[in-house]
Amino acid sequence: MMSDSTHSSVTRLLPFAAAAAGVGLLSLMDAFMKEAALATGAYTATVLRSIFGAAIIAPIWLLRKNAWPTRAVFKLHMERGIVSAFMALSFFFALTKLPLAEAIAISFVAPLVALYFARIFLGEVIQPKAIFASLLGFAGTLVIVGGRIGQSTLDNDTAMGLAALLFSALLYAYNFIVIRRQSQLAGPIEIATFHSGVGGIVLLLFAPFLGTTPLPDAFAPIGAAALLTVIGAMAMAWAFARAETQALVPFEYTGFLWASLFGWVFFRETVSPTTLAGTALIVTGCYLATRKSKPATASPA
Repeated sequence: MMSDSTHSSVTRLLPFAAAAAGVGLLSLMDAFMKEAALATGAYTATVLRSIFGAAIIAPIWLLRKNAWPTRAVFKLHMERGIVSAFMALSFFFALTKLPLAEAIAISFVAPLVALYFARIFLGEVIQPKAIFASLLGFAGTLVIVGGRIGQSTLDNDTAMGLAALLFSALLYAYNFIVIRRQSQLAGPIEIATFHSGVGGIVLLLFAPFLGTTPLPDAFAPIGAAALLTVIGAMAMAWAFARAETQALVPFEYTGFLWASLFGWVFFRETVSPTTLAGTALIVTGCYLATRKSKPATASPA
């Protein structure tokens, strides 16, 4: 049988495993969404992803006969839905202008900003190891990107993609804060339901100005992306309910590792030495983030 200490260690690591799995699922979702956005436009693909996602998860939430969320919780759901709607739209637009790996790498400024947002909005005391872990993960990302991104001229499309990506990264950083608040008050199924539903409703308001007729080839990748979004959102909500923001944000850097893996599996892209070196730095950062701090020695009364 498992000892109490072993069971405690396994239990403590479960939120980090859920966060890593969530990042992996959402990274795969990004690949499907890039395909859909290129086929039918970023706006239409983003709206349909939200609608499909709500159609998948909302019936499950309704069948559980949960009570309607309180006013305070509903406000959080609305806030998350609005933030994530514009975050997703700007990110998927950037994917149509930039390589997937490059876009994911640049978006890694979000976890660094989230550390300080957690201090401002949640009152979390930022541990030195959390800052060091995030910087280490970011350094690993730079090593990987340096070996994979080629030289290119800064044309208008690239500039628009970078601007959209930086805007999305700021929203993503704040999104961490809302997830942490949500996860303390609502379950993963409810969070995923309102995440897709509210986001879809908000984006539909712009349909008269940005909407296009969806192409049949885009429905399959959008459907896959919607399912991955729902599962990934539930995994992240479960993780953030059980661990602090500053401990979980370094796992965002594993997204580039997932992107490299999917590139090798689906497109036979080789893994370069710089990717391996960057991986070592990212894994080290994640390990430091999950290490349990030694309890402070109590002062005598």
